Amino acid sequence: MKFNQIPIMKNPLKTREDVMEAVKQLCLPLVDFYSNGKSLLDVGRTSAISRNQVIQMEGFSRPLWGLVPFWKGGGDCPALEDVYVEGIRNGTNPDHEEYWGTITDVDQRMVEMAALSLGLMLVPDKLWHPLTDQEKQNLYLWLNQINEKKPVDNNWLFFRVMVNTAFDTLGLPYDQILQEKTLTRLEEFYLGVGWFSDGNTPQVDYYIPFGFYFYGLIYAEVMKDKDPERSKRFKDRAKVFAKSFIYWFSEDGSSIPFGRSLTYRFAQGSFWSACAFADLEVYSWGVMKGIILRHLRWWLSKPIYHSDGTLSIGYAYPNLIMAEKYNAPGSPYWALKIFLLLALDENHPLWAAEEEPLPKLEHTKGLLHPNMIISRDGDHVYALTSGQYALFEPAHTAEKYAKFAYSTAFGFSVPKSNYDLIQGAFDSMLVFSEENMYYRGRRKCEEVMMEDGAIFSRWKPWSNVEVNTWLIPLEGWHVRIHKIQTERSLTTAEGGFAIAREKEISLHNFHQELVDADGIATHCPWGLSGIINLFGERSSSLVLADPNTNVLHSSTSFIPTLHGNISPGTHLYATAVTGHSDSNRGKFLWEHKPKLVLRKDNLVIVTHENKEVYEIKGILSDSTV
Repeated sequence: MKFNQIPIMKNPLKTREDVMEAVKQLCLPLVDFYSNGKSLLDVGRTSAISRNQVIQMEGFSRPLWGLVPFWKGGGDCPALEDVYVEGIRNGTNPDHEEYWGTITDVDQRMVEMAALSLGLMLVPDKLWHPLTDQEKQNLYLWLNQINEKKPVDNNWLFFRVMVNTAFDTLGLPYDQILQEKTLTRLEEFYLGVGWFSDGNTPQVDYYIPFGFYFYGLIYAEVMKDKDPERSKRFKDRAKVFAKSFIYWFSEDGSSIPFGRSLTYRFAQGSFWSACAFADLEVYSWGVMKGIILRHLRWWLSKPIYHSDGTLSIGYAYPNLIMAEKYNAPGSPYWALKIFLLLALDENHPLWAAEEEPLPKLEHTKGLLHPNMIISRDGDHVYALTSGQYALFEPAHTAEKYAKFAYSTAFGFSVPKSNYDLIQGAFDSMLVFSEENMYYRGRRKCEEVMMEDGAIFSRWKPWSNVEVNTWLIPLEGWHVRIHKIQTERSLTTAEGGFAIAREKEISLHNFHQELVDADGIATHCPWGLSGIINLFGERSSSLVLADPNTNVLHSSTSFIPTLHGNISPGTHLYATAVTGHSDSNRGKFLWEHKPKLVLRKDNLVIVTHENKEVYEIKGILSDSTV
């Protein structure tokens, strides 16, 4: 089947009926991949860290994130109902060859228990009542294992909460003391201003909205009468969080690609569905409806499918390079969490509301706990960030958390290797090498501060090389200042945004190279990306990075790049970066560049209109700069 013939890519996604149909369109292609006993789903040939049977159990579980609210909302798909009743019967039967098995501590099957638990909460008539008494006991005993084993001390604790909440709704016994202890521990991760940390790690990413708040709001709604105080806290915090999280979204429906687990794709928008499920009008129903539907339209129009209509591992196209070690063939179906809003009654005010655009948002917004400054210029939204780091080291940690900028229009790139600039695809990074091979960039920050509309970080690519970096947003641009103290002779390269070399099959070369005395840009019908050297001795070029390195586009990428050489001592670099998906807007920005003014020992950033926007005092005091 050709991509443009996959039914869901023609779904207008305007009405409740369209969204209901989308669940069927995503799940029906799976029918031929269930095992004989229906308890396992073998939907691909790639592997993950889990054993094969666990991988296939995950594949069975994850479509329930869409199917459960679909059934709750009155959706009819008998073929899949029969699959899941039979699959649950056999998967929880210790005497069946497809039994899901005895779990251990930190077991992937804990994750998958959450979707089954949602089914027991919302549609017991579909997944619980059809079972015999013995089959119900088997399911109960299999799920109850999560109360006997240790989950990861982070968002995984919610999987235990989900299981026990399901038990509570069915009147089944569970360890209430353990449930209270688990909920108390989850609340200890609260940072303030709506944000949580995902365990003992400085990263703050999509696991907060599609982990902490998604499950927390399900709990808050289901248990609002039995645990009213905690339910109210979850909802109150979600209201506060929404005021920050909305800045991650563009008017075109996309959101900032950032962090790990990007193959969960439109789960990025599941927070808004969870708010609706909890009857939490964090913005008007029309605004919330617009965010969700535009997000779905953006995602489901992308080539994220295999030719048989099943979801692929990747981001905006199939791509294993950026995948995590736990991303199995069925993992992408976590994206179906966004369909929780289908559990709402058809008369809910969200469905009656007309789609509204995003509310008026600040052009530049600082978010304290994620250490981000988010800028928006039309549909282009990007985050300047410092200090994020995942202690457990997911794949490409530096690229997913420590780049200078993450963009809805240009994404970010992950390397095939760090041997050279072409395979490294070092967009939005300053990297160093000895003898032009094996590049190192920012990975973990020694110090981070965000104040006066800028983010400062201190980081060390080697123990005897220290870099102080300031990131400063301007209208349509951002400026990076780097003060480098090195005991090594090094080659440097600094990249701007990565822009696709081509967007479609064509015999014409649409790329136009724009060369400035101090920088370079590439101009295409689908946008412009450029970089300017404001201070320091550097040359410029367009690096043609390898295909499949950028998360948004599979083609080779042009990365406008500045190149330099430094000897032992102290050096200062200043860089201005621009980019826009609107070609005309990009050209205008390129023609109106910011500049620097040196005032005694201070460095002043000035817009093209001669407006002073930021000053770094004393940075020129070192005589070697």
